[in-house]
Amino acid sequence: MKNFHTALIFFIGFVSFSLFQDSAASVVSTGDFNKDFFVIWSPTHVNTSADGHTRSLKLDQESGAGFASNQMFLFGQIDMQIKLVPGDSAGTVLAYYLTSDQPNRDEIDFEFLGNVSGQPYILQTNIFADGTDNREERIYLWFDPTKDFHTYSVLWNMHQIVLMVDMIPVRVYRNHAEKGVPFPRWQPMSLKATLWNGDNWATRGGEDKIDWRKGPFIASFRNYKIDGCVWKGNPRFCRAASPGNWWNQNSSSTLTSAQRRWFKWVRKYHMIYDYCQDTQRFQNNLPRECSLPKY
Repeated sequence: MKNFHTALIFFIGFVSFSLFQDSAASVVSTGDFNKDFFVIWSPTHVNTSADGHTRSLKLDQESGAGFASNQMFLFGQIDMQIKLVPGDSAGTVLAYYLTSDQPNRDEIDFEFLGNVSGQPYILQTNIFADGTDNREERIYLWFDPTKDFHTYSVLWNMHQIVLMVDMIPVRVYRNHAEKGVPFPRWQPMSLKATLWNGDNWATRGGEDKIDWRKGPFIASFRNYKIDGCVWKGNPRFCRAASPGNWWNQNSSSTLTSAQRRWFKWVRKYHMIYDYCQDTQRFQNNLPRECSLPKY
């Protein structure tokens, strides 16, 4: 276990340094929630620090809450440190996601499904492309995400979508558009975070309901970085492999060998649901991407 933690710290430090070196010039966020985001739902349930560097969302019987980015983006990398709802959070859902908000929307989801005290937290990810979803994957997080902040990231470019936890890839969705697989590549998306009541499905299929006596339920955010192409109406600028658009460079077109090892580790030891293995759900007609390589 000691060797594992040493390797993990080295890996995260190396990746973080590399990303900083590549992306410092293209960061478009200020680090101030008040400047980069607006409240979309229940301002009384959103609390922001005086310096704007931290923000929390509250869920109680009256309401949940949410916020969204002022800008929309087409490709890039987004990092957010989040501390999840502690204690008995059964039935709560914290969603952190990119969405185009169109009828045939594109969307890239992190959904943290509340748990009964003592049970592991479930992270559900999903990808919408051209209005089609049903691409859920679920993993157990290998740490307690309520004790401290952890970094949840999305790398989105012309080649792939990679969802990461503390820079470890937990989900890869490759661009196989040339083979008829929908891929988010035309619609700009905004970044949103919402905390809400999902107790009709979130915990053990809806069997465990929210115990409002344990509330209010609070999730916290800090140290975000939006390193992306701000949408200005012309996708050509965001699709170009220019020095500013580092995420479209060949070095970000697939997982590195180290990332592949971590990705396999997550899938082997922590995955609990993969839509590509659910033959019953799809009546033995799995989506096309399930038979295609992830990197």
